[in-house]
Amino acid sequence: MELPREVIVGEGTLDLVGEVCKRLGFSKSAFIVSGHKTFEVAGKKIRDILEDSGLEVNEMFVNSPTIDEVKNVEKAISETKPKPQVVLGVGGGTKIDVAKLSSAKCKIPFISVPTTASHDGIASPVASIKGLNKPYSIMAQAPMAIIADTDVIIGADYRFTASGCGDVIAKLTAVKDWKLAHIVKNEYYGEYAASLALMSARLIIKNASLLEPGNVEGLRVLLEALISCGVSMSIAGSSRPCSGAEHLFSHALDIIAPKPAMHGEQCGVGTILAGYLHNINWKSVKRTLALVKAPTTAEELDIAPEYIIEALVKAPSIRPERYTIFNEKNMNYEYAKRVAKFTGVI
Repeated sequence: MELPREVIVGEGTLDLVGEVCKRLGFSKSAFIVSGHKTFEVAGKKIRDILEDSGLEVNEMFVNSPTIDEVKNVEKAISETKPKPQVVLGVGGGTKIDVAKLSSAKCKIPFISVPTTASHDGIASPVASIKGLNKPYSIMAQAPMAIIADTDVIIGADYRFTASGCGDVIAKLTAVKDWKLAHIVKNEYYGEYAASLALMSARLIIKNASLLEPGNVEGLRVLLEALISCGVSMSIAGSSRPCSGAEHLFSHALDIIAPKPAMHGEQCGVGTILAGYLHNINWKSVKRTLALVKAPTTAEELDIAPEYIIEALVKAPSIRPERYTIFNEKNMNYEYAKRVAKFTGVI
């Protein structure tokens, strides 16, 4: 199990980055992976604090979560002298995923510094990287520390936060699929990891009224839920407790739709559909998503209805080895259309 040694969530926590690095034994050198915008938002301050703490700091900007970007960062890290003791991913999902995988390949510890709360990648050991012939996440490494500054994250577009809620709510059907695979395929099922993921989803449902623009209390609830989801994957040793049929639906949309929505937004809608197939209270899922201002329909995703149907049909083939509720149903075009219509997604 790889678990974070320090998790710091709150106002002004960026100021603690130097202390955290020192406590973890990183006192000489660091490498920051960021984007041009996120470097201005948080990366520059982190660099200054680390340099004031006596560390030699190098940085690199990335634009997209591709394997080419990972290779470029990996090369830059390996060529940096002195060799960095730690890599800090500063930004949204793209920057953190690239930092996570490139640092893992270089066998260097990684610290996650999110500037948005859009999905559970901020704390998980998996990375979503394009160009690998796999439209889904792969194992990388868990962050050694997570520093989530609510002052920074609250300033991001609220759409990121709503997307994060969708990704957490997805655990309701992900755990159902994991249990199903255990029953049908005798796949390993971890009660503790599953309970942690489910608790995170229920936390969002319980506190949905707090999830609104500018509400720091609601943002803290979401960040703690996202971090718990990341930890559940570390305990399970896979993405199983957090990724099921609803994620396969989202990955299929990424391939099919001309302009996909955000990951968490698509997973939220996928949870409505998979929830119906699992015969759980999908209407409650839909109400919660609406309450946190996350999409619940194809129209709100800004994706044409035919792509929703096609994604449902294609989803089971995305990861043939991952058994989900889709494998229990005959997901042909007519059945998929009926499910999407009945749930009001189209």
